[in-house]
Amino acid sequence: MRIKALPLTLATLLASNAHGADSGEATLTLGAVTVSAAPGPLPIQTLLTSVDILGGDKVADKNVGNSWELLGQMPGVQLTETRMGTESGKATFRAFNGEGYINGIKVLIDGVPSNVNSGNQRFIDMIFPLDIEYIEVVRGTNDPRYGLHNIGGNINIGTRQGGNYTDARLSYGSYDTREAQLAVGRESDGFAQNYFVAKQDTDGHRDHARSEKYSLGGKWFYTTAGNRLRLGLSARLYEHTAQEPGYLTAAELAADRRQSPSRNANDGGDRDMQQISADIDWQIRPDLMLSNKLYHNRYVEDRRITFTSYAVGNAPRQRRQWDETHSGLLSTLTWRASQMLTLDGGINLERQDNEYRRYRYSFSDPTDFSATPARVQNDDRHTFNNVGAYVQAIIRPVDRLKIVPAFRADRFSGNTRLNTSGVSAPLQDYGWINQPKLSMVYTVSPGAHLYANWGKTFQILTGSREPAYLTAGQTAYKPSINTGKEIGIKVQPAPGTEARLAVWQQDATDEVANMPSTGTTIGLGETRRKGIDLQLSSRLNESWTVWASHAIQDAKVVRAYTSGGVPLAGREVFSTPRFVTNLGAEYRASADWRLGLQGRAQGDYYIDELNAKGKHGGFAVLDASLRYALTPKASIDLQVRNLTDRKYEYVWYDNFFWGGNDQPMFSPAPGRSGYLSLNLKM
Repeated sequence: MRIKALPLTLATLLASNAHGADSGEATLTLGAVTVSAAPGPLPIQTLLTSVDILGGDKVADKNVGNSWELLGQMPGVQLTETRMGTESGKATFRAFNGEGYINGIKVLIDGVPSNVNSGNQRFIDMIFPLDIEYIEVVRGTNDPRYGLHNIGGNINIGTRQGGNYTDARLSYGSYDTREAQLAVGRESDGFAQNYFVAKQDTDGHRDHARSEKYSLGGKWFYTTAGNRLRLGLSARLYEHTAQEPGYLTAAELAADRRQSPSRNANDGGDRDMQQISADIDWQIRPDLMLSNKLYHNRYVEDRRITFTSYAVGNAPRQRRQWDETHSGLLSTLTWRASQMLTLDGGINLERQDNEYRRYRYSFSDPTDFSATPARVQNDDRHTFNNVGAYVQAIIRPVDRLKIVPAFRADRFSGNTRLNTSGVSAPLQDYGWINQPKLSMVYTVSPGAHLYANWGKTFQILTGSREPAYLTAGQTAYKPSINTGKEIGIKVQPAPGTEARLAVWQQDATDEVANMPSTGTTIGLGETRRKGIDLQLSSRLNESWTVWASHAIQDAKVVRAYTSGGVPLAGREVFSTPRFVTNLGAEYRASADWRLGLQGRAQGDYYIDELNAKGKHGGFAVLDASLRYALTPKASIDLQVRNLTDRKYEYVWYDNFFWGGNDQPMFSPAPGRSGYLSLNLKM
């Protein structure tokens, strides 16, 4: 990890602690990360325990269709690969699945909250690999900085800031995939400018899967002499137009896994997103720092999708439209009272003004969605407001022991109007949701650290109508409270080698599987998630670097019943694999040649709440890469994904649209694919 020179101020002490004694406590880092000398919030390495950081050098040269795929390199991260046009997939961990029913992972881009109202992770698509400086994953319930969607942890994608560079990457590969990325940074006299532009076009690995997207971003930051004050502005735009190949039945999958059924001939989506943020970081005194971030997110999408060819019943042809505007403030104040005590507190305010429309069409209607819909399912406009605050302390009673008690509280309000009926309704009043937390780290020796944490997080209902909003006759829901605990050890048995072992458990009350886009709610009641995380990374010598992780996880219902009274106790939470594994190796044959291999595997999972429809979805794939440096500023690389051409699929259970003939539906993953890229540093 590279560290810039730092002045002797609070920023110095905190940043150096993050990479000195504190950095080795429980954080694992793969790759190189540059730490800015500018003032800002506390580094997470000084606060939390189960933290993984992936350096930008490990992702900048990856060929992926969507940036959530990059997170598959990180320990314990499950990928849900729906691959339906603009709705392509997501990353989750700690036994929270990616179905969209329980969106348990908070996502941030440069510290800006970046989930849509439902908790889905669509803003990740705005970021391309060449623009990434690092990715942070915080697992567990002990992070007090965030409330909404921070049930099992959070992901923060940090983009490049400062520096002097002009980097370009041009790629061509399978399925007629063309991609161009350009990143430019200029910094002098305290003023930093960063620009990024990217364009990707592909025909997709299936029929009727063409995709076109582009992203444009800019950052402008000014830091005063002495690093006392930093002012910044960031802006990002993204557009994506894509066809949807549709889900396949088992018979269709067996006949031709690359086909797109005729029922999906006019399915597709258009997604536009914008994100603007302003930063004001002020080091008031050497021991006192104030950090502020204002942000404005806009998300607009028009999605057209057909789920089945069933001609009557539940109107399987749908058009869904979202228009969401999120504006907010994050503010933190940090005071280093002494060498033994640092206090950190903050507030967040967020206001959402959202619209959601859903139209249903009978299958006999024209497939271009130009006909009058059979019915308007949703025409809703809703507000959703959040006020949250936290305080935490870093206490060092002795050099070997660090104790971090914390407390967070959140409150929510809002209203919805259902234009189809003229009904208005308030958001459920959960009151203040209190979340105490505690973390401890004990340094046994310079190369061994024991840690433990305990904390509470929460889930509340989102969406544009009931059950989130209390319409007439609607039953009130309590917030689902998740109580997590973890113990672990991190060791550094040799220079360049780190390993971590953790055992964790997370219990939830009143958990609800809620899909706002379909109006589906399943009460899971009490649930228990638990697991074991094992991680290892080692630089064996100047030529070889290896890493491995294996997450064993289990998510089960403790007490709940179906709407028909069937008990769910003891059944697994659907779409949750029992393990997630990563293996990787990099060999540098010389200064010019580099070879890389990476394997990923996920276990099978049940697809229904009763665990009666069998297990599906497991896979094990191997990716390979080869890079050759043409000159000090130019290189080419060849990447082969799914080297062994393993056939696997994302699977979900469709019990909505088949008129009683419920069945699994499949989205096949790409087979073996290759990509050739030219990298330039100008």
